[in-house]
Amino acid sequence: MLIMKTILILCGIFGIALTKPQNLLNAAAYILRYDFDNSILGEFSFGVETSDGFKHEQTGKLKNAGTEDEALSVKGSYSYVGPDGRTYTVNYTADENGFQPEGEHIPPSAGVKKLQLSPAAIASLSGGGIG
Repeated sequence: MLIMKTILILCGIFGIALTKPQNLLNAAAYILRYDFDNSILGEFSFGVETSDGFKHEQTGKLKNAGTEDEALSVKGSYSYVGPDGRTYTVNYTADENGFQPEGEHIPPSAGVKKLQLSPAAIASLSGGGIG
Protein backbone atom coordinates (compact mmCIF):
# COMPACT_ATOMS: atom_id res chain seq x y z
CA MET A 1 0.00 0.00 0.00
CA LEU A 2 2.86 2.39 0.84
CA ILE A 3 4.53 1.73 -2.52
CA MET A 4 1.28 2.51 -4.37
CA LYS A 5 0.86 5.83 -2.50
CA THR A 6 4.49 6.74 -3.23
CA ILE A 7 4.01 5.99 -6.93
CA LEU A 8 0.80 8.07 -7.05
CA ILE A 9 2.48 11.02 -5.33
CA LEU A 10 5.48 10.85 -7.69
CA CYS A 11 3.15 10.68 -10.71
CA GLY A 12 1.29 13.73 -9.40
CA ILE A 13 4.50 15.71 -8.89
CA PHE A 14 5.74 14.67 -12.33
CA GLY A 15 2.42 15.74 -13.90
CA ILE A 16 2.54 19.15 -12.22
CA ALA A 17 6.13 19.66 -13.39
CA LEU A 18 5.11 18.95 -16.98
CA THR A 19 2.24 21.47 -16.95
CA LYS A 20 4.23 24.53 -15.91
CA PRO A 21 5.41 26.93 -18.66
CA GLN A 22 8.81 25.78 -19.86
CA ASN A 23 10.11 29.07 -21.29
CA LEU A 24 8.41 32.34 -20.41
CA LEU A 25 10.34 34.29 -23.07
CA ASN A 26 8.60 32.29 -25.82
CA ALA A 27 5.17 32.73 -24.22
CA ALA A 28 4.60 36.25 -25.60
CA ALA A 29 6.19 38.44 -28.23
CA TYR A 30 8.32 41.33 -27.09
CA ILE A 31 9.54 44.46 -28.87
CA LEU A 32 12.99 44.20 -30.43
CA ARG A 33 13.02 47.64 -32.09
CA TYR A 34 10.84 50.75 -32.00
CA ASP A 35 11.64 53.99 -33.82
CA PHE A 36 9.45 57.08 -34.07
CA ASP A 37 10.13 60.48 -35.59
CA ASN A 38 7.48 63.20 -35.62
CA SER A 39 8.47 66.34 -37.49
CA ILE A 40 6.78 69.64 -36.74
CA LEU A 41 6.49 70.09 -40.51
CA GLY A 42 3.65 67.56 -40.81
CA GLU A 43 5.77 64.49 -41.53
CA PHE A 44 6.35 61.38 -39.44
CA SER A 45 7.88 57.92 -39.63
CA PHE A 46 7.94 54.90 -37.39
CA GLY A 47 9.11 51.32 -37.36
CA VAL A 48 8.58 48.43 -35.00
CA GLU A 49 9.81 44.84 -34.92
CA THR A 50 8.80 42.12 -32.46
CA SER A 51 10.29 38.80 -31.46
CA ASP A 52 7.55 36.80 -33.21
CA GLY A 53 8.57 38.06 -36.68
CA PHE A 54 6.15 41.01 -36.97
CA LYS A 55 7.58 44.13 -38.66
CA HIS A 56 5.88 47.44 -39.49
CA GLU A 57 7.38 50.49 -41.23
CA GLN A 58 5.40 53.63 -42.06
CA THR A 59 5.93 57.20 -43.23
CA GLY A 60 3.37 59.93 -43.58
CA LYS A 61 2.96 63.56 -44.46
CA LEU A 62 0.25 66.17 -44.49
CA LYS A 63 -0.70 67.24 -48.01
CA ASN A 64 -2.29 70.59 -48.83
CA ALA A 65 -2.01 71.79 -45.23
CA GLY A 66 -4.47 74.50 -44.26
CA THR A 67 -6.63 74.09 -47.35
CA GLU A 68 -9.99 72.50 -47.96
CA ASP A 69 -8.17 69.57 -49.63
CA GLU A 70 -5.93 68.86 -46.61
CA ALA A 71 -5.22 65.13 -46.32
CA LEU A 72 -2.81 62.80 -44.60
CA SER A 73 -0.85 60.58 -47.00
CA VAL A 74 0.69 57.44 -45.50
CA LYS A 75 2.87 54.75 -47.09
CA GLY A 76 4.08 51.67 -45.34
CA SER A 77 4.38 47.95 -45.08
CA TYR A 78 4.00 45.27 -42.49
CA SER A 79 4.89 41.60 -42.41
CA TYR A 80 4.04 38.74 -40.10
CA VAL A 81 4.53 35.00 -39.85
CA GLY A 82 1.26 33.17 -40.51
CA PRO A 83 0.04 29.98 -38.83
CA ASP A 84 1.48 28.05 -41.78
CA GLY A 85 5.00 29.37 -41.02
CA ARG A 86 5.12 31.60 -44.14
CA THR A 87 5.97 35.30 -43.93
CA TYR A 88 3.24 37.51 -45.37
CA THR A 89 3.96 41.10 -46.43
CA VAL A 90 1.47 43.88 -47.10
CA ASN A 91 2.52 47.15 -48.75
CA TYR A 92 -0.02 49.94 -48.52
CA THR A 93 -0.91 53.52 -49.23
CA ALA A 94 -3.55 55.37 -47.25
CA ASP A 95 -4.62 58.82 -48.34
CA GLU A 96 -7.67 60.79 -49.44
CA ASN A 97 -8.50 57.82 -51.70
CA GLY A 98 -8.70 55.34 -48.81
CA PHE A 99 -6.60 52.38 -47.67
CA GLN A 100 -4.98 50.56 -50.61
CA PRO A 101 -3.21 47.33 -49.63
CA GLU A 102 -1.13 45.12 -51.92
CA GLY A 103 0.36 41.71 -51.24
CA GLU A 104 0.85 38.36 -52.92
CA HIS A 105 -1.85 36.84 -50.70
CA ILE A 106 -4.35 39.68 -51.24
CA PRO A 107 -6.61 39.57 -54.31
CA PRO A 108 -6.32 42.66 -56.53
CA SER A 109 -8.98 45.25 -55.81
CA ALA A 110 -11.48 46.56 -58.28
CA GLY A 111 -10.01 49.99 -57.67
CA VAL A 112 -10.75 52.64 -55.11
CA LYS A 113 -13.36 55.18 -56.09
CA LYS A 114 -14.43 58.32 -54.30
CA LEU A 115 -18.08 58.62 -53.45
CA GLN A 116 -19.77 61.40 -55.37
CA LEU A 117 -22.37 62.69 -52.95
CA SER A 118 -24.83 65.43 -53.76
CA PRO A 119 -24.68 68.63 -51.69
CA ALA A 120 -28.06 67.70 -50.13
CA ALA A 121 -26.70 64.30 -49.01
CA ILE A 122 -23.59 65.91 -47.53
CA ALA A 123 -25.74 68.45 -45.65
CA SER A 124 -27.96 65.66 -44.35
CA LEU A 125 -25.01 63.57 -43.18
CA SER A 126 -23.41 66.56 -41.43
CA GLY A 127 -26.64 67.39 -39.57
CA GLY A 128 -27.74 70.28 -41.79
CA GLY A 129 -30.94 68.62 -42.93
CA ILE A 130 -32.21 68.27 -46.48
CA GLY A 131 -32.92 71.33 -48.46
